Amino acid sequence: MYYIVTGAAGFIGSNLVKALNERGEHDIIAVDNLKSADKFRNLVDCDIADFLDKEDFRQKIQEGFFDGLVCAIFHQGACSDTMETDGRYMMDNNYQYTLELLNYCQSEEIPFLYASSASVYGGGSVFKESREFESPLNVYAYSKFLFDQIIRRRWHKRGAQIIGLRYFNVYGPREQHKGRMASVAYHFFNQYRAEGRVKLFEGCDGYESGGQLRDFVSIEDVVKVNMFFLDHPELSGIFNLGTGQAQSFNDVAVATVNALRHVEGKQALSLVELQQQGLLRYIPFPDALRGKYQSYTQADIGALRSIGYSQPFLSVEHGVGRYVAQLLKN
Repeated sequence: MYYIVTGAAGFIGSNLVKALNERGEHDIIAVDNLKSADKFRNLVDCDIADFLDKEDFRQKIQEGFFDGLVCAIFHQGACSDTMETDGRYMMDNNYQYTLELLNYCQSEEIPFLYASSASVYGGGSVFKESREFESPLNVYAYSKFLFDQIIRRRWHKRGAQIIGLRYFNVYGPREQHKGRMASVAYHFFNQYRAEGRVKLFEGCDGYESGGQLRDFVSIEDVVKVNMFFLDHPELSGIFNLGTGQAQSFNDVAVATVNALRHVEGKQALSLVELQQQGLLRYIPFPDALRGKYQSYTQADIGALRSIGYSQPFLSVEHGVGRYVAQLLKN
């Protein structure tokens, strides 16, 4: 029996493959589109049974090639570029593909764990898994939003586990291929090493420079939650996956710079000290993002806690510090 991980060479997918390996699981079908070939590096230290291109996989699913051979599907494959303007591509890749896998998993009675997104909440201020708080701002968010609505419509007909995880701002190892879509922690790390300072957006939407707030969640915690649901196939639902505590971009910058300063044998500095010494630089907020940007997110994790997930989440200070150490090691 095989585990199938789509988006397996991507950020979250490759971390899930590695986590399965650490559990002793090696019968894994890795599915991805390697048009961006450098993503292969994320799988070099992983053990898999086979790799399939996304389109070949979709065809094999339709043909019944995997019938009776799969124990669970982790569907992480998606276009995550929030600035993508090709709506037809986005809806086929993020919506139709996911719908095909849902139908397959339900017909085969296979657990289906898929990636949703906190982007479905748009510019709102309440981040609770309920329709009245959802208002996507771009076609990426709409593709995720629409699929979640399909899950709700079919809820009473489900015959196997369905888990939708609304990822907030995830950071951590194996994201280097994402380019401009990589986490701010990754960009801050590279900026500081290259220029000796980091760049943040100036204030917008009433927030001071660098003061916009997001729920930054470590990939370590994302993996733990996925594995929790894998171990509890009796559970189903759509759940926020964040820490439940918003922190500022300034907090991420301070954590990143101080982790690097620690390696250099230098003392930690406060936000004000970093600003005074010119180690933080604020740049104009991009016009292209106005009206499409979430200046505040904070996951309501009440639903996740209510079904029994009790593990603590890493704060920015601890999570980013661990991430920086791993980046330096690699």
